[in-house]
Amino acid sequence: MSTAAAPHAAPAVPLPPLLWLFAACNFVIGTGAFGMTGYLGPVAEGLGVSISAAGQTMTVYALANAVLAPLLMAATARWPRASVMRLALALFTAGTLLSAAAPHWAVLMMGRVLMGAGAVFTPIAAGVAVQLAAPAQRGQALSRTFLGMSLSYVLGMPYGAWLGLQWGWRWPLLGVGVAALVIGIVLHRQLRAGPATGGTSLRGTGALLRRRDVVLTLLFTLLYFTGIFVVTAYMGPVQLALNPLTPGALSTLLAGVGVAGVVGTLLGGWAADRLGPRRTLALLVGCLLLAMVAVPLSAGHLAWTAALFAVWNLCGFGLMSPQQSRLAEQAGPQAPLLLSLNASMVYIGTALGSAIGGAAIAWVGLTHLAWLAAVFVAAALWTLAVHPARAQPPTRTTVRSPS
Repeated sequence: MSTAAAPHAAPAVPLPPLLWLFAACNFVIGTGAFGMTGYLGPVAEGLGVSISAAGQTMTVYALANAVLAPLLMAATARWPRASVMRLALALFTAGTLLSAAAPHWAVLMMGRVLMGAGAVFTPIAAGVAVQLAAPAQRGQALSRTFLGMSLSYVLGMPYGAWLGLQWGWRWPLLGVGVAALVIGIVLHRQLRAGPATGGTSLRGTGALLRRRDVVLTLLFTLLYFTGIFVVTAYMGPVQLALNPLTPGALSTLLAGVGVAGVVGTLLGGWAADRLGPRRTLALLVGCLLLAMVAVPLSAGHLAWTAALFAVWNLCGFGLMSPQQSRLAEQAGPQAPLLLSLNASMVYIGTALGSAIGGAAIAWVGLTHLAWLAAVFVAAALWTLAVHPARAQPPTRTTVRSPS
């Protein structure tokens, strides 16, 4: 597997401006998907359910994405990518507005299903980013595309936590729905039809899943996201259990540690292009594991809690671009298919982590969820240890920009 750009590689060219629009779309999607973890308390109170039941909004969202996103990508394989992106944002917008208006828990779940289906935008944008960038710039292209997702933790999650705790849980969802509508209009105006095809067919799935390196790479994603979301799905309640905080203080804390996620996103892409995806992943997962083990010990010490979650976010978001680069190297022309399968692992892991975390709260308590999460992250690190690197020449698939 390639670990650095070749010495004779062509000089870097500027990345397409279109990637900034993808980042903006991912910011809105990330805010809607994960922002609710900061105001689960008001959701539970408003709908008359438990915190664990309210946390299953993330489980339903994740399962919907894991099941529906690959099916949508396969069904629209012959569509221009721009058209699929428009459809994805339309579904996400409709789901968010339905969630905001939900009179009871079942309708909220229906809205989250639509949101999960609409989040197919993210792997499609990643596939286009890979195609538009030179092999030596894949990491940077992906980090720019995913920058919006990490910014949603800096701005979106604190915004949701503050607004949801102060004014009610419907308002942050309504705000996300309006933002999704606006960014969808911008996307519609900026995108041309793009490539006639280039979508994802399920035809090559069996061949890919017979490869040991691919299976272990997907298993890494599944284990890592399961571990992360054991805690992340209940981030607001976890932070309040570790340190008593006012709504404003909680929002400030989430924003502060979220900055580390932005740094990690950019650092991960940079490191993947220089150290190689595999080395970068091993380094970041090791640091993340140490932070998880230390988090419960920081209870009652706000500064230590903030520092540990900053490391958590830096490493967690830093993993996104190297893993996507690793997948692109393994798949070559089949990169869109493998990125879609990886997105399913992301959301299956998210659903499993949310469900496991919710079930474990009664047994281990909110303050010790991080120790349970560490078990899954340690298993993800193990997949890197047992899988030897395998060099494959990067494949460049040339397409014209859909912008």
